[in-house]
Amino acid sequence: MKFSVSSATVEQAAKAIYCKEEIVKTLSFIVANKPILVVVAGDCKIDNSKFKAEFETKAKMIPFHHVESLIGHAVGEGCPFGINENVDVYLDNSLKRFEIVYPACGSSDSAIKLTLDELEKTFHYKKWIDVCKDI
Repeated sequence: MKFSVSSATVEQAAKAIYCKEEIVKTLSFIVANKPILVVVAGDCKIDNSKFKAEFETKAKMIPFHHVESLIGHAVGEGCPFGINENVDVYLDNSLKRFEIVYPACGSSDSAIKLTLDELEKTFHYKKWIDVCKDI
């Protein structure tokens, strides 16, 4: 889907798509000096203790000005496909409560509608993880 308005934030994407919870956000972190992406439900936040238990390090987001060079998409355009080769992708369990989700498509005015099965088949993800705060 291509929009005539920005979908760079969860709130903007929800307005553009006319939905609330099913928006997906893709968060960029550095783990062991390597960029990773964690794909989570748009209404969730990272739980630092869960993140540390999963990755054996504190959650450290990639600085804004380095995201595009390390990941392949700028902040607000992030999605788990069309990314640089050295980036591992993880899917968070927070997504499992939805039948349909809407991740961005690499621009600040786009999204794609996917079932969870399609999400798994579309993204070359490493594994499902649990690193978000309970809602």
